[in-house]
Amino acid sequence: MFREETIAATATAYGEGGIGIIRISGQRAKEILDCIFVPTKGKTIQSRKLTYGVIADRHSKEVIDEVLAVFMPAPYTYTREDVVEINCHGSVVALRKTLDLVLRSGAVLAEPGEFTKRAFLNGRIDLSQAEAVIDLVKAKTEKSFETAVNQLEGSVSSKVKDIRKELLDLLVKITVNIDYPDEDIEEITYSGMTDSIKQIGDVIEKLLSTAEAGRIIKDGLKVVICGRPNVGKSSLLNAMMKENRAIVTDIPGTTRDIIEETVNIRGIPVRIFDTAGIRNTDDKIEKLGIEKSKEAFNQADLIILILDGSEEPTASDLELLEFSAGRKAIVLINKTDIDKKIFEKQILEKLPECEIIDTAITEEIGIDKVEEKIEEFVYRGKVRQGESLLITNARHKSLLLRAGEALSDALDMAERKEALDFIEIDVRNAWELLGEITGETTSEDIINEIFAKFCLGK
Repeated sequence: MFREETIAATATAYGEGGIGIIRISGQRAKEILDCIFVPTKGKTIQSRKLTYGVIADRHSKEVIDEVLAVFMPAPYTYTREDVVEINCHGSVVALRKTLDLVLRSGAVLAEPGEFTKRAFLNGRIDLSQAEAVIDLVKAKTEKSFETAVNQLEGSVSSKVKDIRKELLDLLVKITVNIDYPDEDIEEITYSGMTDSIKQIGDVIEKLLSTAEAGRIIKDGLKVVICGRPNVGKSSLLNAMMKENRAIVTDIPGTTRDIIEETVNIRGIPVRIFDTAGIRNTDDKIEKLGIEKSKEAFNQADLIILILDGSEEPTASDLELLEFSAGRKAIVLINKTDIDKKIFEKQILEKLPECEIIDTAITEEIGIDKVEEKIEEFVYRGKVRQGESLLITNARHKSLLLRAGEALSDALDMAERKEALDFIEIDVRNAWELLGEITGETTSEDIINEIFAKFCLGK
């Protein structure tokens, strides 16, 4: 799982920019830098200090780029190995030629995520912290960035380690009572055991309760805007985007396909899908758009259904209300600034649990309330912006669920006062499953699979 070679890669994205960075990590990092870097006259490379000079091929005498280079000796580096970073000009050519020279001087090209993998294998971070690195890179809003930073600092792993310690204490008591039943030791009682298992199970359940909000903060809330033609769907998208992204006209059927945009709403990344107006039509292209709109319903986290409040409900409106039954929905009664002819009672007969908001979208009346309801939906009515611990990783959620199930089985047996040997198996299983979150009991295949998802150079 660990390669002994010194590795190198471009640590910045390819493209034009002020600088581009080549990162080198391993025992030969300083040796390679000495081979290719020529400091300015009178300068020497000092530990952890940027040095100005040039990258040059000592065989051809070609000067490749003017750079700033820094050498950072182990163990106080990202990988806990000797690390070199070369700050080149942000040209694709300069980066490519410099990296080629580094590789010809003895380094090997790093695999995706290999720098972070080495940080994990060398004990600088645990597996959940390593996974937070990729979340940090991909963060789309301040809240998703903040959540990733907290996980990188150990908020999840610290909590998991606390739970594992409690499980280990329980395991020790159970094992001692199994192995030394006749010795003068503290006897574990079934009532004490059930209390401990319940307490630990409650902590796991509390963590799991944050998983849905965590998933949305990480991946985004999928919101589908629907309604019949000309009710204000595209106007709502434009209002939430604060720009004219969708074409708005008085002609029914203007939107023929699904328009997808991502917008930051109160720190929540929201993927908004503006769908084609649903109505009966003979237009083949419009029919295809309508079919796509209906498919989008099934994949949505939240539906925003817009009704024209200035008209009596139509057959299409009633069909959409029925189609939305059983789904999380916000119903907007639009154009209420004209003359309201649709009332909440008519809507609640079809969707008794929906949220209803009066709006005048073109005047941006009610948009703040829509954003407020989206925030409440994510946090289940409890705005927890200050809460640092959210389970955002699907792997972590799955392991917590399985650990909770193992403890549930252990609790069931403890309440029936079955043999300690059987209870010990389930408690140990929960302890090992939680260890997979931090990487303490994770297989090599899973570790390799996780780091394969990283970008090159990280």
